[in-house]
Amino acid sequence: MPSSRPSTADKRKTFRALHQSGCFVIPNPWNVGSARYLQGLGFKALATTSSGHAHSEGYPDGAQSMDDVLAHYRELAAATDIPLNADFENGFADDPDAVAQNVTRCIATGVAGLSIEDSLQQSAPALYDFDMALARVKAARAAIDKAGGDVTFTARTEGFIRGRPDIDETIRRLKAFADAGADCLYSPGIKTREHIEATVKAVGGKAINFLNSGALGFTVNDLAGMGVRRISVGGSLARVAMHAFIKTATQIAKDGKFDGFADLISNADLNKFFSEDRKTF
Repeated sequence: MPSSRPSTADKRKTFRALHQSGCFVIPNPWNVGSARYLQGLGFKALATTSSGHAHSEGYPDGAQSMDDVLAHYRELAAATDIPLNADFENGFADDPDAVAQNVTRCIATGVAGLSIEDSLQQSAPALYDFDMALARVKAARAAIDKAGGDVTFTARTEGFIRGRPDIDETIRRLKAFADAGADCLYSPGIKTREHIEATVKAVGGKAINFLNSGALGFTVNDLAGMGVRRISVGGSLARVAMHAFIKTATQIAKDGKFDGFADLISNADLNKFFSEDRKTF
């Protein structure tokens, strides 16, 4: 690899700086090709998507092994020159000590940041109780500090996507997670200006990640004006690709028509991009 490529330490430093001011979009690729194309579009950082990668490998979200997920992080981190944040789900463990051990393994893949959820893995909608959720955040924070502290830590509370859409409880958890040392706070599923601004206000100046997973009517400038520091899209880009694939393939199978191939990007255009891009890594 060319020596001019940024090191893991460089990418971690860059990622931490992005969270200090302003607002940036952190899109979610699901493989090396999508990651390299997003980098080529000029995005400053990337985040993995557990659902996008799981579906591309034939699994439902949350069903992959930790070893498979860590291998995916390692591949994307090695293939890109911009920081990568890991959607590390619930840390692949319930017990705080086990979460800490797994976070240590995640850090070793070369990611610049990682997130931990306060919900159980692949189960009926449920959150860890408050004390357990907080203990898990503290354990993840301690593991990151033990590893050098340069990985940006995002703590997530999942109530709005796990059947507990309670803004007061969401804010209670975000405040506690911020006080426990999370660098960035994230409550996927909130959608209103009122809720967004309330979460920004709650965390005392720390970065808020907003999940813009649908056509919610907000622009980047709108969200920046609300105080959002980081905007992710979750598995939505992967679903855009899967939606087009399913719609077109279904039309071929059921109607014998190929109309879905109209206005496609050409093979030549993709070859041109990836041929040029390949020269840089």
